[in-house]
Amino acid sequence: MGVTDRLVLSDRQWDRISGLIIGRPDQRGSTGRDNRMFVEGVLWIVRTGSPWRDLPEAFGEWNSVFRRFSRWSAKGVWLGMFEALADDPDFEYL
Repeated sequence: MGVTDRLVLSDRQWDRISGLIIGRPDQRGSTGRDNRMFVEGVLWIVRTGSPWRDLPEAFGEWNSVFRRFSRWSAKGVWLGMFEALADDPDFEYL
């Protein structure tokens, strides 16, 4: 069983937060290759408590993921997503 076999976001949950993501294809500027896998990678870090350097390659190069995580943090993107999922019992650990 690989890392990607244990992703946590259901399609319903993704639909609730995908509109809050910056860098979507309909916006100007650079976009992530796969926003959902990026978010899953951050959730992997949160769930495991692992250091960024241990992020599995399936989620992208750890330093790129970390830098993008930091940019989203500074812009309040994560806060918006967590607020959107706050009533979901699957995310009570956040």
